[in-house]
Amino acid sequence: MKPCKVTLVGAGPGDPELLTLKALKAIQLATVLFVDDLVSDEIVAFAASSARIVYVGKRGGCKSTPQAFIEKLMLMAAREGENVVRLKGGDPFIFGRGGEEVEHLQAAGVQVEVVNGITAGLAAVTSLGVPLTHRQHAHGVVFVTGHAKPGDAGTDWRALAATAHSARLTLGIYMGVSGAERIQNELLSGLPASTPVAVIQNASLPSQRHIATTLGMLAADIAQFGLASPSVIVVGDVISGLAQTALHCEARRSA
Repeated sequence: MKPCKVTLVGAGPGDPELLTLKALKAIQLATVLFVDDLVSDEIVAFAASSARIVYVGKRGGCKSTPQAFIEKLMLMAAREGENVVRLKGGDPFIFGRGGEEVEHLQAAGVQVEVVNGITAGLAAVTSLGVPLTHRQHAHGVVFVTGHAKPGDAGTDWRALAATAHSARLTLGIYMGVSGAERIQNELLSGLPASTPVAVIQNASLPSQRHIATTLGMLAADIAQFGLASPSVIVVGDVISGLAQTALHCEARRSA
């Protein structure tokens, strides 16, 4: 009897050319795919014509498919002998709830394989020609979510600001646009208002837009230029190479 198995596949930030070969192979071999909202249609198109596509939306600020229901669907399909792929935007283990799904499936006796994908925090700054780390500007990088679980106090932005300042760290903030004003105000407790910031929306896609600004102007510029989710906010001196005299907010395809 074929063992029950689910493959968690990172679809990357959206550009189909950024898929790994292993991810592409898994997508092509799947008989059923459970697909997140942030996975582009171009990537889903790699699935076999006979494959069943089940959209199980997960997007901050929008009505989402309950996590427990997604896990139940995957478990049922695996036990029915399907070749199951859980297709997630970015990387399954970076703010993708991949850890929760692995725990649930393994507890039910299902084998799990994880195929990493390029996370949006990396793709976003790379598309601007900016590094996350730099020997002169940043000794490390912290990826952090701006969206707390209900009932959770969330990130201690004041403590993080102090650490980022003293240790010279880049901050990559996911799901932070809706709470940008609060995040800005708390980060200003430990970081200068002049700290360079970039906000990148729809990283790697033809609809990508970005602004280059400062921490003191972050919330105001997000509102002025109408940036929305999905966006990554990158805070730190690595952004200083972007032009600060003119804010950029144009749709373009990443090079």
